[in-house]
Amino acid sequence: MARYAVNQDAVAHARRLIESRQYVLDSDWGDVQPGTDAQNAYLERHSWDDYAAWHLALTEGANDQTKARYAFVYGDLRRVHRSGLVACVYRAAEWRHKAVELAAHDLLQELDRRAGIG
Repeated sequence: MARYAVNQDAVAHARRLIESRQYVLDSDWGDVQPGTDAQNAYLERHSWDDYAAWHLALTEGANDQTKARYAFVYGDLRRVHRSGLVACVYRAAEWRHKAVELAAHDLLQELDRRAGIG
């Protein structure tokens, strides 16, 4: 099983987006998560550092500047999606990636507070 480290730059990026209200509260993550075409198009216009900022985890042992390096995408490459954070929490918990789970959970709580949920 792959091992992951929390991508602190992505956590900070997500926090900035949440603070500036660049989020979507209601979406079907299966429909809005960026697929291969969207990721490739993004990489044509942005740096690998920009791409990395959309992923809460870094795959240990994977080469930088490869898609395999970046895991747990939380937005559509423009905005944070609440459903994306929920998916990150769930998937990280399911596979026992505790640090990633907690980072995603903290961001989800922050988004909910900012949006007045709960």
